[in-house]
Amino acid sequence: MNALQTELEPDGLHVLGVPCNQFNGEEPGANGTEIMDGIEYVRPGNGFRPAFNLTEKIDVNGENQHPLYGYMKEFCPTTDHYYRSYTHYAPFAINDVHWNFEKFLVGRDGRVVSRYHPKVEPGDIRADISKALHTGVILVG
Repeated sequence: MNALQTELEPDGLHVLGVPCNQFNGEEPGANGTEIMDGIEYVRPGNGFRPAFNLTEKIDVNGENQHPLYGYMKEFCPTTDHYYRSYTHYAPFAINDVHWNFEKFLVGRDGRVVSRYHPKVEPGDIRADISKALHTGVILVG
């Protein structure tokens, strides 16, 4: 994501990272400082710093899901059709985010353009982003 943000920011790309701890407890940081320390010193470590903004940690699914995710999921079909037994939320819904690093491409007008499976690498969506940049996009994920 850093490479895309750096390369395409002059064209209007804004990547927004959204920490979530609903998937096997993989984001245990209690606040922004702990989350950034984990990124910089542990995973991926080696002084890594995101070139994009991070939100506070939120729920993306279930009873306490953030309204942004309710909105985005309403307009794009799920990227997976199964549930993992180690998720930490309820109730389950077919359009849930299924794992960390699922990505949404959102236009400047607020419309959801596309949704990408967690295994899709950021570089693999470069063409979609470039195509949408004539109106400006925000990448949330």
